Amino acid sequence: MTKSPHQDVARQLAELDHNPAKPLILCDADEVLLAFMAAFERFLHGQGLYYAWRSYALDGNVLERGSGIALAMPEVRRLIEGFYAGHADTLAPVAGASQALKRLAERADIVILTNLWQEHRAARQHQLASYGLDYPVISNDGSKGPPVAWFAARGEAPLYFIDDSPRHHTSVAEDAARAVRIHFIAERRLAGLLGPAEDSHYRVDTWPSARVVIERDLTAKGY
Repeated sequence: MTKSPHQDVARQLAELDHNPAKPLILCDADEVLLAFMAAFERFLHGQGLYYAWRSYALDGNVLERGSGIALAMPEVRRLIEGFYAGHADTLAPVAGASQALKRLAERADIVILTNLWQEHRAARQHQLASYGLDYPVISNDGSKGPPVAWFAARGEAPLYFIDDSPRHHTSVAEDAARAVRIHFIAERRLAGLLGPAEDSHYRVDTWPSARVVIERDLTAKGY
């Protein structure tokens, strides 16, 4: 049975102005619209740490510069919280994102679905808008399948899901199977550590390529 979105997420979804008869693109932020890893790596250097680039997961990749000892995940989570609290403004836009979405917005609605603490939602919305990415932001908690399923149940128009995380593609495949799932990782070093997500339909790592995939699918479906 499909799970319902968290209460805070459901409230945000209910506030959206989206015509279910129109195609919809649900797009992640970090490593899709914003270059998270490059900024986070600079932040780590300032803390006497470095990123090892040994695997896709954060776990085991954040190391002390002198000893080479990997930080435990609770410590890594605290670092991520500190980054978002005080350094999120260092995130740069991913190349080509604003131009591609501007074109796609002529044929589809766009919503940014990002796993982010609710208290940072307004700042992220403002930051994205400053980069020409002025679209509604949903601050999600946990798996992305439930909010995508919420949209999928409200119409039959094409639905697209763009995300860097394989686990979110799996969640969406389980809860909203009709969504076209596009696996996207902007950071080349990170992309090289991971093949296409098993539950994605496409793997593209640049916005011109993502735009072509979506435009062709929209045309094939008569939109």
